[in-house]
Amino acid sequence: MTATRYTPTAIFIHWLMALLLIGLFSVGLYMSDLPLSPQKLKIYSWHKWAGVTAFVLVLVRLAWRVGHPPPALPAAMPSWQKTAAHGLHHLLYLLMIAIPLSGWLMSSAKGFQTVYFGILPLPDLLQKDKELGELLESMHTALNFTLAALVLAHIGAAVKHHLLDRDDVLARMLPFLARRRRPSAANPEWRNP
Repeated sequence: MTATRYTPTAIFIHWLMALLLIGLFSVGLYMSDLPLSPQKLKIYSWHKWAGVTAFVLVLVRLAWRVGHPPPALPAAMPSWQKTAAHGLHHLLYLLMIAIPLSGWLMSSAKGFQTVYFGILPLPDLLQKDKELGELLESMHTALNFTLAALVLAHIGAAVKHHLLDRDDVLARMLPFLARRRRPSAANPEWRNP
């Protein structure tokens, strides 16, 4: 039997990652212009801890997905949209791995070791190199803005499927929406659970 929605574990990890990524992006924007102070260093530490947590969580999410494939996209969806959806998901996963790694590399190159929750020192991945640190900082920033743009595209596509296509794409990740769906021209066979 083919699944019609994501597992509760996948849904929980998805929304936890969403909150974590929004928080990381917001804090990253806020802290970047702060003057050097003990408060700024504390916020940077929190940001790095959350980044490591996001990195571990995306690995858990990928491991879960290996054993629990996502539900199939609607049969009525055009193949180009299916290809775009799969491509977007792959890019999101790639960025969710690349961004924390770029932050870790940047911290290493700038000479600031990451100490997870102030307890577990993570090894520096690079030797201190100011120029490389600045290059990695630019890359980290660019990757974050790319992720933000792709997340907006992801949200836009989900809302489009819900409001215009009237299919169950969004309801697969928000099961409470399934009770509100009605048959439409795009999906005339849809039935309430």
